[in-house]
Amino acid sequence: MSTMSLPTLVHKFFIDRLNTQMEASPNTIASYRDTFRLLLLFASKVSGRKPTSLNISDINADMVGQFLSNIEDVRKNSARSRNTRLAAIRSFFKFVAVNEPAYLLYCQQILSMPNKRYVRGNVEFLDAKEMQALLNTPDFSSWIGRRDHTILTLALQTGLRVSELINLRCSDVCLETGAHVRCEGKGRKRRATPLSRETVIVLKNWLIERNGSTNDPLFPTIRGGKMSRDALEHLVKRHVKRAAVSCPSLIGKRVSPHVLRHSTAMDLLHHGIDQTVIALWLGHESVETTQMYIHADIKLKEKALAKMSVPTVNSGRYKADDKLLNFLEEL
Repeated sequence: MSTMSLPTLVHKFFIDRLNTQMEASPNTIASYRDTFRLLLLFASKVSGRKPTSLNISDINADMVGQFLSNIEDVRKNSARSRNTRLAAIRSFFKFVAVNEPAYLLYCQQILSMPNKRYVRGNVEFLDAKEMQALLNTPDFSSWIGRRDHTILTLALQTGLRVSELINLRCSDVCLETGAHVRCEGKGRKRRATPLSRETVIVLKNWLIERNGSTNDPLFPTIRGGKMSRDALEHLVKRHVKRAAVSCPSLIGKRVSPHVLRHSTAMDLLHHGIDQTVIALWLGHESVETTQMYIHADIKLKEKALAKMSVPTVNSGRYKADDKLLNFLEEL
């Protein structure tokens, strides 16, 4: 019985498995696509054959190990990114193991490859002064400046993810009583995040100027299309660099759109909002995810330290007053 080739399996994995059976999100498909593009190009370079000429046996555990080392050493990917790439590769070989038992040995070897452990860094976030400096940076006299100011205002108040921000449509904003913004988060879970009075004013002015139809992107590019992830990343970095002129604490600080999300969470925490509410606000799957903000918040730890009183009891070791207990203590 003939077995399917590598190109056929890759095609069936993306079309049949991810698209049809799992109905994976566009972000998941894009992440898997990038992983396999990098993997096939690397395997092609090592083997000297074109990607379409590669076999499953070429993508063995040793080759995958070399690839993972390469993206860390050459592309300077973090251990976390390396683990994400490995997860995509594992998903593919689980599919291969079910559909082509002849390749089971190769699949088992790759599926047994462990994730790489890494040190979790501190959660980066902006304090109130830094957030205000960032909001004051855009040029209000230009269309781009007013758009950027609206994006930053909405991002810092709602804590939306990058994908959630760039996928917003004009119809996703409700500015009537109970003003809120609707978005689709991870796992296709839709949620509504309330808007503050200040954010409502900014969005009202922007929607009048935007003058878009229901399904138009809320924050378009100059050409009217949907903004990309890279464009949003560049937008934030550009304004952070300008804000650092008036706010020196931003100098050398690595600020991404996700750091703005962290800033929202920390601001809510500082205002005494319960972590379960913060988890709902940010669209976290579990409250445990929100606990990282509590660990990172030195102010909460300082408040706890201030509440601790010096013990008034005399220090010293416990001493039993019974011969039998003394005997047991001395064992």
